[in-house]
Amino acid sequence: MSEVKLTAETRTEFGKGAARRVRRENKVPAVVYGHGTDPIHVTLPGHELLLALRTPNVLLSLDIEGRNELAIPKAVQRDAIKGFLEHVDLLLVKRGEKVTVEIPVHTEGELAAGGNLLEHVLNTLPVEAEATHIPESVTVSVEGLEAGASVHAKDITLPKGTTLAIDEDAVVLQVLAAQAEEPAAEGEEEAAEAGAEA
Repeated sequence: MSEVKLTAETRTEFGKGAARRVRRENKVPAVVYGHGTDPIHVTLPGHELLLALRTPNVLLSLDIEGRNELAIPKAVQRDAIKGFLEHVDLLLVKRGEKVTVEIPVHTEGELAAGGNLLEHVLNTLPVEAEATHIPESVTVSVEGLEAGASVHAKDITLPKGTTLAIDEDAVVLQVLAAQAEEPAAEGEEEAAEAGAEA
């Protein structure tokens, strides 16, 4: 996993007005916390942060006024309509430290013939990994799985040094039989036709 270097500026103004001013300068207000330290309120460069957050659980190397800190994103708030970053919470981490994160679950392969449906019971898998070696995702083969089949957390091969942070029997994926649509009752069809004519 690669580190993304960002320069953070500490901030002393708080509240909606201050946050709006920060965002107008194409920066994002953020809070860095963890390891029993007081939270550090910073601003981060908006475009660089947006690009970094495209990688799930990205490791950020922050230069906070000459002091280097490693952090991972813990909570990201985006504008519901425009999608721009409103605020980010970052968690301090150290090299060698284990952290619990959720990584995306991707699938590959084709289900058995018959129009079966694949249900993602979990879109992400909670795992524990070393802070500087967090996997970006896991890929699960669903090749040939038939209706009724399930993939449990324990069935997923994790990268070396990564362990499950969830019950190993938790269902991650399951295959459902395709549901045939039931024909409408004759009375309902006649009522629908009569309604259309009126």
